[in-house]
Amino acid sequence: MELRKLEYRVVTDGLIFPEGPIAMADGSVLVVEIKGARLIRVQPDGTKQVVAHLGGGPNGAAIGPDGACYVANNGGFHWISEDIQGVKGYNRPHGRAADYTGGGIQRVDLDTGEVTTLYTHCDGVQINGPNDIVFDAAGDMWFTDHGKTYDRVMDCGVVYHAAADGSWIRQAAFPLVTPNGCGLSPDEKTLYVSETETGRLWQWPITGPKESGKRELGKIAWPSPNGGTMLGQATGYQRFDSMALEASGNICVATLVTGGITVFSPEGEKLEYWQGPEPYCTNICFGGPDMKTAWITVSGHGLLIAVDWPRAGLPLLHQRT
Repeated sequence: MELRKLEYRVVTDGLIFPEGPIAMADGSVLVVEIKGARLIRVQPDGTKQVVAHLGGGPNGAAIGPDGACYVANNGGFHWISEDIQGVKGYNRPHGRAADYTGGGIQRVDLDTGEVTTLYTHCDGVQINGPNDIVFDAAGDMWFTDHGKTYDRVMDCGVVYHAAADGSWIRQAAFPLVTPNGCGLSPDEKTLYVSETETGRLWQWPITGPKESGKRELGKIAWPSPNGGTMLGQATGYQRFDSMALEASGNICVATLVTGGITVFSPEGEKLEYWQGPEPYCTNICFGGPDMKTAWITVSGHGLLIAVDWPRAGLPLLHQRT
């Protein structure tokens, strides 16, 4: 594995634990603020505009088939603010918020800022802590439920599959241990999911025709705990966060503790590790004219940074080929 250091430029600062970046066609980048509980549009010059107030803990986001922004809202964390690496007020989440009542999937009209809640339950079971979300070419969403940790209890995690119009939702994979990032291979034949606390990267084949509501995950038998195949794992004590896919099919996983981006091949080879500026390098997305700009959220310090990536990435949009 090749070790490299991220050469980055700060696009903006002052964000309140940002995650879920989406590179937009006009050059702006949407991010959610988990602690700030807002959806923010960051312009190329670094200026910020509040698109919507979301409440809870907006954790991940993607553009849906109708052009709206869909948000995985974890329901809120408890926060610790401390001085670290010479920075005052460094934020990190710890457990669930005192006023937590559950998580859900929200839809945000980007023109009006109107917020609609689509899902809070699946088959009568509460959705605990949605974390990341991706749309397929049929316009359906796949999203992770990271669960919540509180007192001596840790929820089992879930992967869900659901319609963008709120008409159906079903459990796709269970159980997982703190599932976080999710992504689709360029041909949409594979779903990838990263687990935070185990530092594992899982994959499942996606079966069925590419029509809305017709797709399922192919499962393997025990001893797989969730029907998936483990593709790769972090090196040493590292934790995985969200991810983005390169056009080649490489999986770029935001990596916590050391703070950076771990790049896996579709075959599971660990190709590169890009060292970032702090422990909470949480999310990555690709954009720009040639799809070679990587936007990365550096959450503890409240930064959105940009990196000239060596290879083209896939857009986080439902219109994929």
